[in-house]
Amino acid sequence: MASESVPAVSLEMQAVLAAAREKAGLADFGAEQFVPPLRALLQSLDSEAQLCAVGRYGQYTRIVDLLVNRLQFRDWVKRFPQILDEPIAPPIVIVGLMRTGTTMLQRLMACDQRFYTPLWYETRYPVPASENDFKGPDSRIPPAKAEVAQMLAANPDLASMHPLDACAPDEEVMLLEQSFYSTLPESFAWLPGYARWLETHDNTPGYRYLYQLLQFLQWQKKRKGQQATRWLLKAPHHLHHLDLLLRVFPGATVIQTHRDPLQTIPSLCSLNFALASLGSDAVDKVAFARHWSDKFARSMARAIAVRDQYPDQFIDVRYKDIVSDPIGVVQQLYERLSLELDARAATAMERWLRDNKREDRQPHRYTPEQFGLTPEGLCEDFRAYRAAYIGSAPERSPPAER
Repeated sequence: MASESVPAVSLEMQAVLAAAREKAGLADFGAEQFVPPLRALLQSLDSEAQLCAVGRYGQYTRIVDLLVNRLQFRDWVKRFPQILDEPIAPPIVIVGLMRTGTTMLQRLMACDQRFYTPLWYETRYPVPASENDFKGPDSRIPPAKAEVAQMLAANPDLASMHPLDACAPDEEVMLLEQSFYSTLPESFAWLPGYARWLETHDNTPGYRYLYQLLQFLQWQKKRKGQQATRWLLKAPHHLHHLDLLLRVFPGATVIQTHRDPLQTIPSLCSLNFALASLGSDAVDKVAFARHWSDKFARSMARAIAVRDQYPDQFIDVRYKDIVSDPIGVVQQLYERLSLELDARAATAMERWLRDNKREDRQPHRYTPEQFGLTPEGLCEDFRAYRAAYIGSAPERSPPAER
């Protein structure tokens, strides 16, 4: 979309609320716990993000769509109150720094039909059309595919960084975004004010809304004929709030993937900078990288403390093992989870590995120096985490990232 053809839009609270009501033809947003984080996000987008015209319009339409989803979800619950009676069994949740194999591990384990997994289009558009009978084609898939294609067209390098697929399992961080308690907006723009707001306020409302949206997706999946036993979730975002995750989802098992931050932090900074560059040509690469490095350094330190409180609910996996022996890693995980890896699931996993080789995508090229990062600085920032899980010597990067 050329900048001269982009409509001028307002990022004022009342403007986006009114636009969502008009688009949805509905008025009831339900509980207003989303309003404070939305206000912080709008203020940060307007005053800090330095968005280009296309970026500003993109953020406006994304926020309006999120609000439309909220209106429509509220309407579905009014018509089908049993949605909120769906029992959510203790989930399996994969967490880890970005670029540690979480996507590969989730998509591999998702081949086992005993797990419910959130698909990209479901996390972007969790609410189906009001006339959906759950038997025919899903009208959410075409716009989701179009959005993924648009992102890849705008920045082809994204394909080398993360295997985007509208119909594949992906992170529930986009479900958290529905409540505006999510780090995802920070990936798409320079939003230090919004980030500070999130870190200094209780995020419980976001996790409780995530729980309700998973109930809704589970209710939908059952109507499509899927009968799984528990959710398989995945999001690096949870590292910031492991205590909340375990309170809202009691009994959850957390699989934490590990890789040296000297390898992961520059890579995740490269990915997030590429996303932010879609909406602004004024992103300070060094400041942006420092924001993300500091954010995860704080979160990894907090995560160690949370793990000490729930030692029996964590399983550790190394990135290098996921890459070198993925089926072996899954077998070990299943033993810890008291699950049997049956022939059907194992065959599906082997097929997925054949069809999704990392070497089929372009390599993700970056250098730490591009982002003002140094090995010495990263070692100091992540000293506690590296001492607990990595060791003192820097890890060598495997030949391919996933």
